[in-house]
Amino acid sequence: MESHIKAYRCSSDTVSRDETDMESAVKTVVTTFLSSTKGKENLNGGGFQKLVKNHLGGLMQDTNCSSAVKEMQSGLDANNDGKVSFQEYLTLIGYLASSLSASKTGATADAS
Repeated sequence: MESHIKAYRCSSDTVSRDETDMESAVKTVVTTFLSSTKGKENLNGGGFQKLVKNHLGGLMQDTNCSSAVKEMQSGLDANNDGKVSFQEYLTLIGYLASSLSASKTGATADAS
């Protein structure tokens, strides 16, 4: 599927219509990560901790618990480099979206 997606280019041009909620949500996911990295490619532990606490506290428990957030970061860190890449961050966003959907529909987050 990724190869099909690559055929489409993202446009930063101003469009003459109102932005949809979905477009706004995608932009927010991206800009939140980019502003949290402060110009770097990945989030370090402190940056990840701050992003989770400031932006995801309403969707997650234990966001004020440093050890819980470090454990979460470790679970996301697929390449074990001690940092969270954009792709690893998207894994968290996907999990949160699945969990939210499951809570709204009464399904379990692990169900496929």
